[in-house]
Amino acid sequence: MDQPAAIPPPPGTGTPLRLRDRLTIPVLASGGILMAVMQTVVVPLLPDLPRLTGSSPAAVSWMVTATLLAGAVLTPVLGRAGDMYGKRRVLTAALALMTVGSVLCALSSDIRVLIAARALQGAAASVVPLSISILRDELPPERRGSAVALMSSTVGIGAALGLPLAALVVQYADWHTMFWLTSALGALGVTATWWAVRESPVREPGRFDFLGALGLAAGLVCLLLGVSQGGTWGWGSERVLGLFLAAVAVLALWWWQQLRSARPLVDLRLVTRPRVGLSHVAALLTGFAFYANSLVTAQLVQAPEATGYGLGLSIVATGLCLLPGGVTMLLFSPLSARISATRGPRITLALGAAVIACGYALRIADSRDLWMIILGATVVATGTTLAYSALPTLILRAVPAAQTASANGVNVLMRTIGQAVSSAAVAAVLVHHTSPLGGTPVPTLHGYLLAFAMAGAVALAACAAALTIPGDEPADDGRRARGATRGARDGAMEGA
Repeated sequence: MDQPAAIPPPPGTGTPLRLRDRLTIPVLASGGILMAVMQTVVVPLLPDLPRLTGSSPAAVSWMVTATLLAGAVLTPVLGRAGDMYGKRRVLTAALALMTVGSVLCALSSDIRVLIAARALQGAAASVVPLSISILRDELPPERRGSAVALMSSTVGIGAALGLPLAALVVQYADWHTMFWLTSALGALGVTATWWAVRESPVREPGRFDFLGALGLAAGLVCLLLGVSQGGTWGWGSERVLGLFLAAVAVLALWWWQQLRSARPLVDLRLVTRPRVGLSHVAALLTGFAFYANSLVTAQLVQAPEATGYGLGLSIVATGLCLLPGGVTMLLFSPLSARISATRGPRITLALGAAVIACGYALRIADSRDLWMIILGATVVATGTTLAYSALPTLILRAVPAAQTASANGVNVLMRTIGQAVSSAAVAAVLVHHTSPLGGTPVPTLHGYLLAFAMAGAVALAACAAALTIPGDEPADDGRRARGATRGARDGAMEGA
């Protein structure tokens, strides 16, 4: 009779750490950075892609829109799938889809193929919530806070690294080279994740809610398509208004269906609890405030010197201006974890939002000198680190272990919606504040300052939302996760 195979305990429970266990955090963090890099690398290409692909600027813009829509739809869906079928399995699949999309971009110059490939890459938006859920299940409480903070910061770190990297490749090599490079990194990420990351035993069994996934996808596509294309099609156009009305109708029906489903895609009763719901509201507002920093800074420093305020910097130099913010996010993530451990994550979130507002105050005070622009952008990045690192910790303390990935997926979705609305709002402000330069309208400095003021006001609203979140208790998720691990191990032993 075969003897049952021993199931190793999770790392941090008194046994020496294997090499794979020691590499779990770096591998997951590198996956988050790679995801953010993959989303950013196309930005320097946008001005030249119409010529390179023989397509219109409107068609090229879909290379960004497709990734946004796919990421928004797939993040909560893959989060739920991870809770049900295994987080490492779904995480590896998301990284694999991202890599396949990169290979297709490297092989083709057809705009239709490129848009479809960028939609595949949108699946990688689920990497961060899935990784955070794995860290909750696998790490002891004393290591979890700093690891989750680092994982949350990878979004900003990757974005700060991706822009100058892509600009350098585009400037000195064929543009397909950039996608071959990201393909190789993606393949390495898939292999490392499968090798170094344990499959979590914490599951929530049941049937997958395909009807709920379809309804959420339809509603989000209508909403985000209207937001992202409103400036191009016209905010009062029939197409945009129709999309918004369709989004309201579809999401209302989806909400009704979710409340009556035995195994919903999103547990709305959990979402409506103040600790969870207010965390999602804060995530939306923080995403709005954070994204304006990258959008406006890049345009401001690249504006021609003839405007009187622009610095006329190249794309490479622009990326280097944002790089200190990425380095700051990496350095400040441990501080965020310490503040959350001593004062609670809602205080960390409120502090981060307040720091973002201070950064925009610096931008309003002086947006002409390069060093002040970099300082202001770096302060905003610091506040973003504190806020983004606190958000998943709030979710971890408020939801059961078996729903961690799906709940964090919804939280990331709210950030994505906030970023999409920020992009549309900033564009609307800048379009309405222009002056002619050589026959071409360009944004005025007043328009940029209004955008900063708008983002700063939203950051203060995020701070207020954070302070209204009910006080968080010391988390017992570590005991629950270890208890689930022991239960799964004992069940496997009994079954054997």
